[in-house]
Amino acid sequence: MSEIIELSSADQQDAKRLDTSLQFLSFTLGQEEYGVDILRVQEIRSWEPVSRIPNVPSYEKGVVNLRGAIVPIIDLRERFQLGHSDYSPLTVVVVLQARMADKTRIIGVVVDSVSDVVDVNKKSIQSAPNFGAKVSTEFINGLVSVNGRMVMLLDVDKLLKLDGLDGEDES
Repeated sequence: MSEIIELSSADQQDAKRLDTSLQFLSFTLGQEEYGVDILRVQEIRSWEPVSRIPNVPSYEKGVVNLRGAIVPIIDLRERFQLGHSDYSPLTVVVVLQARMADKTRIIGVVVDSVSDVVDVNKKSIQSAPNFGAKVSTEFINGLVSVNGRMVMLLDVDKLLKLDGLDGEDES
């Protein structure tokens, strides 16, 4: 016997909300709040010492072995030139997945603290302002106001390209 399943009005509203909203993991760097697409977050780890790599920029902290995969760790605060901060118990590494051509790359980004997961209506996302050629905003997908706070939404793929980790120099 086949059953007809009817969606309640609450379920229908949830389905509509999913069509018009996105979820972002929000985190802080200094006084600023940023967000990345929750679907790109592989895991959140507490800060742990890394294996340093010689001759890399200071914001590239090194690499860690994550279940057999070597994952580069980048300090976003330093990468965005927001100054250095001592790591605290709240400091975490957000492990992100990025798509480069036909590959998936994994990178860890050090952030001051993770805030929460926020639902964002697609229509409320505003494009990043143009500050001229001297300021690179190419890795910012947009800006959104969440509970009175401005959150900068980052494009994970472009963030990796910005760091030169897109694999172009690999043979």
